[in-house]
Amino acid sequence: MDTYTLIHVAISLVGIASGLIVAAGLFQSKRLDPITGIFLGTTIATSATGFGFPFDHVLPSHIVGGISLVVLAVALVARYAGRLNGGWRLTYVIAAMLGFYFNVFVLVVQMFRRVPALKELAPTQSEPPFAIAQVVVLLIFILATIVAAKRFRPVL
Repeated sequence: MDTYTLIHVAISLVGIASGLIVAAGLFQSKRLDPITGIFLGTTIATSATGFGFPFDHVLPSHIVGGISLVVLAVALVARYAGRLNGGWRLTYVIAAMLGFYFNVFVLVVQMFRRVPALKELAPTQSEPPFAIAQVVVLLIFILATIVAAKRFRPVL
């Protein structure tokens, strides 16, 4: 399981790093086709591999992973089948940014579980520091999605 966890984490980090690049591309109205493929692929893989850990009942992580897979499927359709034409452009931006957000949301959860200083601040993740961190991340993503939606007008 240690190897599986390491692979899952590595895929997640590639998804987050490539998500940053894709978001920057959206802000600059650049398609960034190769890195977008990496972002979508690794973000889908992150959600899918999350279901490979042992469990005996549905956890919040499974719900987030399931929603993320649906959102990322919409992003794939908008990007590749819809070719960003018409309403597919906005659909893609929102779905891609939402998929990216879910990956970062889980990163924050894991940081509060694994980083000793953060775990001390919010040992059960029901304390204010955890909630504040997640609200800040959410607000950043809402703002970033609005900016991306306004600026991403690629030449098709």
